[in-house]
Amino acid sequence: MALDRFQHVTKEIDGVNYRIIEAGIPKNRADFLHRLLTHNKLETIVETDPPKEGLEPTYTIITPDVTFNPVVKVYNRELRTLDGRRVTPDYWNQLTEKTEPNYWDLTKKDFLKK
Repeated sequence: MALDRFQHVTKEIDGVNYRIIEAGIPKNRADFLHRLLTHNKLETIVETDPPKEGLEPTYTIITPDVTFNPVVKVYNRELRTLDGRRVTPDYWNQLTEKTEPNYWDLTKKDFLKK
């Protein structure tokens, strides 16, 4: 996931640099991030990765804003969900719909109790 690394890769397309937000992700993840980031007024582009034989298609989500860093945006709580709550790391990673801000408190994570 993109929150695992602080540095993110850029890519040049037709002379324009783009920041790769996440690469090699399934369609539902790409749609989730595209909706979330578009809601937060960030221009994003979803690209289809070159097909690999026998595997499901994967996607890469990029933005022309090369200063965008999801680690900074999520942990600074600058992003908002579609219903106005602040995005947490667990929400970004689609582990839960809850936006519990105490990400370090494992007792408040319902998805770990299963």
